[in-house]
Amino acid sequence: MKKNAIVTGANGNLGKAIVRGLLQADYRVIGTVRHDDVGSENEGYPNYEKYTLDVGNQKATETFIHYVTHKFGDIHFSALLVGGFGMNAFEDTTLDDLHQMITLNFETAFISSQAIFRQMKTQAEGGTIMLIGAKPALEKGASKGMTAYSLSKSLVIKLAEHISAEGAAHQVRASVVVPSVIDTPQNREAMPDANYNEWVSPEQIAEISVFLANQPATLLQDVVIKIYGES
Repeated sequence: MKKNAIVTGANGNLGKAIVRGLLQADYRVIGTVRHDDVGSENEGYPNYEKYTLDVGNQKATETFIHYVTHKFGDIHFSALLVGGFGMNAFEDTTLDDLHQMITLNFETAFISSQAIFRQMKTQAEGGTIMLIGAKPALEKGASKGMTAYSLSKSLVIKLAEHISAEGAAHQVRASVVVPSVIDTPQNREAMPDANYNEWVSPEQIAEISVFLANQPATLLQDVVIKIYGES
């Protein structure tokens, strides 16, 4: 029986790579996108389905999870990728800055993971939820100039800890993949003088996601997986 995976933010640079990696690993993938008019090369795969969804809308997200399980059955893996980035020195950070980052990075992850967690608890084999952290949320000094962003990503890491603690009895695990700088066209444009060879590629993170998807939920106990490259 083919296993099912959900990928939110499926049309982003990282989302496209993870969707492709899971499809190549013989998963059925249901990818969420914010806007239906944005295409992706992954739409040519017979085991890929696109679903338009605002993952910040709790009721719509719960409806989506019900749709997936009704149509395909158990959710074995999910990669929750929706988020955003912002630069703010601590003394200049406003409450609006903080709220924006928490909404983009934490609330979207919370809403999606909660709905998926409820489903995975009912499944005989549980499941794995993958979240995306950030190096500034973990490493001392790396958060300079990124106060709101790093605080919101710290909440994502704590969220994974709560999921794993409450899901242990049901074989439900959450892992946070923590990259340094991801090699995307947007980051290259923003940092034209950087050494891109030191960055982490979306394909490398996709390999990690496939690895996590294929491991029993009870095998890996460490919530945080760092993938820093050479940066």
